[in-house]
Amino acid sequence: AEVESDILRRVRTLLRELDGHHPSCQHDRGMLRWTLHKKIDQNPSSSSILVRILVKELERAERGDYRHYIIPLLHTLMYTLIKAPCISDELCSRVYDFCKKLLTLPKPFCTIGLDYAVRLKMERAAPGMLYQRMVISEQSLKSNPYPYQEKIFIFADPELLSEAICNALVTDTQVAQLSQSPRVCMCYVIIHAMQAALGEGCDLSGLRMSLQDMPMSEIEHWFQQVVAAVECAGSEASVDREQHVERLEKIYCALLGSLPPGDSPLGRLQDIPLPNPNISFHLWKEDDQLWKELVLFIRPLSQSCEPDRLSQDLDNFEIQDIISECECCEQTRFSVLSTDSGIERDLPPAAEEPFAPCSADTEQSRLQRKGGIKKKPSPLESMAFLQTGCNGPGAKPAAKAQKRTGVPAKPPAPLQRLHTARVVLLGDDRLLGRLAQAYHSLRKRETRRVFLTPRLNLQFYYIPVVTGQPSAPTAATHAAAGPEELCEVAGYLGRADPWYESNINTLCHMIPKLATMPSSPSKHLVTDLFITDVIAYYVRMGAQPVCFQVYAVKVFFNDPALEPAEDVFLTELCAQVQESISHRELNLTKKKTTLEGPGIDLAVTYKKVVVSERAKEVSASLRSTGLVMKAIPADEAEDLLCLNVNVTEIIKINNLSGRSFSAVANRLKTRDIKIRSTEQRPFMVCLDKDSRRTYRNVISVEVSPCLEPSYCLQKTRTMKSSVHEAEDVGLVKYMPKSLLLPINTFAGVIQ
Repeated sequence: AEVESDILRRVRTLLRELDGHHPSCQHDRGMLRWTLHKKIDQNPSSSSILVRILVKELERAERGDYRHYIIPLLHTLMYTLIKAPCISDELCSRVYDFCKKLLTLPKPFCTIGLDYAVRLKMERAAPGMLYQRMVISEQSLKSNPYPYQEKIFIFADPELLSEAICNALVTDTQVAQLSQSPRVCMCYVIIHAMQAALGEGCDLSGLRMSLQDMPMSEIEHWFQQVVAAVECAGSEASVDREQHVERLEKIYCALLGSLPPGDSPLGRLQDIPLPNPNISFHLWKEDDQLWKELVLFIRPLSQSCEPDRLSQDLDNFEIQDIISECECCEQTRFSVLSTDSGIERDLPPAAEEPFAPCSADTEQSRLQRKGGIKKKPSPLESMAFLQTGCNGPGAKPAAKAQKRTGVPAKPPAPLQRLHTARVVLLGDDRLLGRLAQAYHSLRKRETRRVFLTPRLNLQFYYIPVVTGQPSAPTAATHAAAGPEELCEVAGYLGRADPWYESNINTLCHMIPKLATMPSSPSKHLVTDLFITDVIAYYVRMGAQPVCFQVYAVKVFFNDPALEPAEDVFLTELCAQVQESISHRELNLTKKKTTLEGPGIDLAVTYKKVVVSERAKEVSASLRSTGLVMKAIPADEAEDLLCLNVNVTEIIKINNLSGRSFSAVANRLKTRDIKIRSTEQRPFMVCLDKDSRRTYRNVISVEVSPCLEPSYCLQKTRTMKSSVHEAEDVGLVKYMPKSLLLPINTFAGVIQ
């Protein structure tokens, strides 16, 4: 009763924090969920008590229409259930029934309810299956029944975070990987599966002794046996829970053999740790570093490869990228300009395979050739052929075989996404701007040659970190920018998802404080457990994406010899009047300022956003000192796919005392906008609040939603063969048009 009362008090405190009633001690803010789970880890037998309390609170929240409680409570419950040593079927059934009730609610409740209902159905049939799959994928353990692999990539910009923070994060991620090896993780999977199925009748100490003395080959053998038994029970509908328990009992008896019973008494559940996921920390120094790391994750090089060799191999891969692109284009061109008449006697003698015996099947296939009209492939077929040819090296031989035998070659088996890359960004909006650039570049590369898309499931996560001491060039541009202005994306995600606000946004200032604490045993105890655990909890449970529109910008310079620059931004574009350099320009600027006021004359053309979503183009001429385009709305209820443009307009006022000027803030909503300096005075443009991405001597700017590169390619192909150039026809109608950057949270956007 005392343990249950303490757990209930902690859960209620967690709910009060969601209502905005923060704990009296600000040091505990954001740590309530972490302390609750650590309390259960210390006493594994109380996990069933926590699950029962959370189910009651979920049912009470549903009856009382406290929907903002449901998703945080459900995530806390599922995380407890995955880590729990043993949960009764009756308790799992109650959770499963509640998840089915969520299917009647709108998104994201029905989406999360369906996902967890599917998982719970497997867990009920095969206890311990969720734990087993998580360990296998996160540790990249070899297993034929479940061949999935995951890896967490943490990216930080060394110019935005201090060296002390970067070094502390590198140390923490390295220390988190030291205590886990494939052998240890396999033993965890075996022991957890046995305890989850057998419950309190499992002799854990004897099982540990048996595994401790085994060679690695035998541990791998029993690991594969356990994984096969659990996966079989979870995937086959005909296998019930009792049959699964009988299978594991046989493996359990074979493992113990003739060993004496262990020291620990039966009837008491013990904690089996959930190993930390595979985490690698990267300082983002190169523009294509994200793509390189993802390629190495899919195709790892030999362990003996030196850094210089690694760079050389990636450069060779880039050269092969270009060669394969040319080969794919040749294949597409040959398939269009075919010279095969379809008549047997027109085949050249060289087409026959030398020394190949003529079988009956070959003769039959040759006799099936019929004359007909040569048809030009559709753009859809060309696109599919291009992608198939780029996926594997066997595209050209397959085309030759088709011409020799007259039988269409079988398409290769579709690739499975066996790898999941979870990319965690540590920083502020400036780092997300770099991510938008890298993601756009990656999508263009994938359009030219499909490699990562069919093989890799790519997930993005964001943890805001603000040090308060930006680098010198950044401080010059945004000297007055506070943490809120540099973390607009995190602010929006926190307003849309209260659980993200409670668990992730609180790390904004906590990570720098923990990283810069003086070295002490208590410091290592907190950082090693807290930061690593929160990152792991976020990537494990945060599966609902919030999609942000990426905007394309085209910059024209006052020097006609310079080519226009093309770039993308995610959060903000800031345009300001550029200071005159030459003495003559300075004098002209002073005269113009005296007569017309400060700023420059601009011609603005944009498409006004209206409720009916009909395009309404508006043109205006004004004098302005600058403007700011915000892509992140201040309210989560506003449209996320819209630009809020704030223009500072200079109004001339004539009165009896003379001429005066006043600044008026104009606000407009648009998706496409063009800005041009009519008096040929240049201005400067800064993207995503990052001074490193500043363009000077700009005379004109065009901003529009960035298009998905694959859509652009297919649109170009369709326009060549269709008279309806302005309309989307064929496959283009069903392809995503805009490039959206998904960032995962716990709930997405709660309506």
